[in-house]
Amino acid sequence: MNPGKKRVIKLIALIICLCIDVGIVSFFFIQRHIVQSTTEYILHDAADAPLSDAVMVLGAFVTKSGNPSLILRDRLDYGHELYIQGKAKKILISGDHGQVDYDEVNTMRNYLLEKGVPSEDIFMDHAGFNTYDSMYRAKAIFGVETLLISTQEFHINRAVFIARKLEIQAYGYPCADKPTYNMIVLNIRESLARAKAYWDTLVMRNPRFLGEPIPISGNGNETIG
Repeated sequence: MNPGKKRVIKLIALIICLCIDVGIVSFFFIQRHIVQSTTEYILHDAADAPLSDAVMVLGAFVTKSGNPSLILRDRLDYGHELYIQGKAKKILISGDHGQVDYDEVNTMRNYLLEKGVPSEDIFMDHAGFNTYDSMYRAKAIFGVETLLISTQEFHINRAVFIARKLEIQAYGYPCADKPTYNMIVLNIRESLARAKAYWDTLVMRNPRFLGEPIPISGNGNETIG
């Protein structure tokens, strides 16, 4: 191999190494930035939550029999706690209802109805396919300006980060992570999801679906479907 080709190969190898280094540094910067920029908005006592337009419960896995998973039950219980303490008059449940045979939002609604929440206070977002879409639609469709978010500790910083980047005055009320959640897998997924969230908020990606406004101040029965 002649010296010219060797120099080109070395240059390419150097550029590749630099790109990898920049990517790694950027990845860890994003993780730290999302956590540090939202820590002050994370609540650990429902009594400390400010009055808000709505409590948002983010969707999670439901079983084939239509029962909420442990993760989802915990989110619903914490969201319900905020509601019964009068921190918001409405609960916005946002999850995946993109298939006929898979329905997170009606599962969540039924759970809250069993707890005594009036149906008119439960707003259903059937197109909350991911956290970014849920937050975007909370503002664009439901007109939410102030929000209390119920989800797990591993997820709460990203949820609050996205909401605040979308100019929602959001606070998070996290339920504790549990060993039964399979935290190793969840933490790996969450790290990748934070990187995606950073990009989504940087470019202000549009959600998969929008639609006609349904003000959160109205009647939640309008969202039944």
